This record gives sequence, C-alpha cells and structure tokens, in this order.
Amino acid sequence: MVKEPGTQKPTPWHQDIPYYFVDGSQTVSFWIPIDPVKEATLRLIAGSHKWDKMVLPVRWLNDSNFYADEGDYLPVPDPDNDPSMKVLEWEMEPGDAILFDFRTAHGARGNMTSARRRALSLRWVGDDAHYVERPGRTSPPYPGHDMKPGQKLREDWFPIVFQS
Repeated sequence: MVKEPGTQKPTPWHQDIPYYFVDGSQTVSFWIPIDPVKEATLRLIAGSHKWDKMVLPVRWLNDSNFYADEGDYLPVPDPDNDPSMKVLEWEMEPGDAILFDFRTAHGARGNMTSARRRALSLRWVGDDAHYVERPGRTSPPYPGHDMKPGQKLREDWFPIVFQS
C-alpha cells in the first residue's frame, strides 16, 4: 500500500471483513511499514472487533456505499469526534508490525508529509475460515472460485501455511 506525499484524502475508517468473502473468528490483518511513519500511520479503534454489526464498506475513491443495503451495517464511524471511541496509533519504523482482527475498524490520515509512505499489508485466516456470500462483489473479486457458503477456502487458491 502506497500513500504518496501530499495525499490529502485519508483512508476511510473500515473493517476488512465485509470486503472479503471469508468469515471466521481466526483472522488477522498485518500492516508492516516499509518507510518510517509518523503522521500517516495506521489508526485502529480499540474494541471495534467486538461490535455487533460490521461497518458499512465504502469505495475509497468517492466514499459511496460498497453494498446497497446500508441498513445491515453500522455507519462509518468518526472516532475523532466521538469521545466514547479510543483511537490507537503509533509512530513506526520499517519492520515494525501491527496485527489485528479483520473486524477491527481502522483507517489512516492523509499523507501531508514530503515522504512516500509504503506498507506491506497481508491477510491470514485460521482453521475456522469459510466462504460467505456478500451482498455484492468482493474486493478483491475472485471470479470462478466455485465455493459454496460455509465451505472451507480452496487450498489451491489459499494455501495452508501451517498445520498442526
């Protein structure tokens, strides 16, 4: 993920899980900076992985709804103006890492510095991960996967890294 110098638009507050066709309690997103990050670092809302509903996924370019039925989702939060929400963020150096549940709401400020901000972002799932249908196209889309709701993810597309 690259955020060029002078990028005013923040990364919207979101959770990863509603964008993907996977569900399960064993999910982890990795955010690993390649460049030192002070102002445009990843921000997380503490405790958001326990919310009863998912945050409405939006398109990052124009903030429009990703799925049509917004009633099934929480509105996109505004933790900077909601004192009940605690935002976590840290200055980071290359090789530092933040690991968080797919359900954790997160975002990032724009990059108003003169330096490019690059980060590696990975997603890993555990044994209970399974395919779920979402109310529209997922991001990224995986056309032709032929999985059915509740089915384990295809190992030929999503390889097993460790098995006990």
